[in-house]
Amino acid sequence: MCDLKQSAIDDAVKQCQALGAQAVGHVMDVTNRPVVDAVVAKVKAQFGRIDVLVNNAGITQDARLVKMTLEQFDRVIDVNLRGVFHCAQAVADTMTAQGTGVILNASSVVGIYGNFGQTNYAASKFGVIGFTKTWSRELGPKGVRVNAVAPGFISTPILNTIPENVLKKMENRVPLKRLGQPEEIANVYAFLASDEASYINGAVIEVSGGMSV
Repeated sequence: MCDLKQSAIDDAVKQCQALGAQAVGHVMDVTNRPVVDAVVAKVKAQFGRIDVLVNNAGITQDARLVKMTLEQFDRVIDVNLRGVFHCAQAVADTMTAQGTGVILNASSVVGIYGNFGQTNYAASKFGVIGFTKTWSRELGPKGVRVNAVAPGFISTPILNTIPENVLKKMENRVPLKRLGQPEEIANVYAFLASDEASYINGAVIEVSGGMSV
């Protein structure tokens, strides 16, 4: 697992190890290609192969179109779109050489339907869907599956800056009348990474509690 913060990595690794899993963490910025390549090389050297990549790094810097700065636009695109490209390209040769592998990309319902004040975020998440569709065609014949998950409103720290009354409105837009939990998204990733999903390729799985119904 990778993150910008060593403390976050250490905590996650300890949680995995406590459950009996073998876990290794690396400090990595997905916008820094030399660092991405170095981490992939370390993982391959330690484990001998790379079976699954989950492109989960993402940020928001919201503003309406007329107020959004170039810095806000560029930063979100750099992390959410270019970062996905960096990581996928860095593992693609290894996976195709193995003849097997899974790349899972984090999109969003915002990438499908858009959202007020999120020009940069919506563009990046729609772009991730484009990546997914394209790579599934390019890498599928070589045994590598590529899929995307499009979460709805999920209770994670990315929502910490949203006022309580806005969160309540978000909940009311969902037929289940609640925000999703991280585990409910992780379960979908785990399924898509498994052999049980061996014929799912190029799909975008919406996990939103039915908000688009």
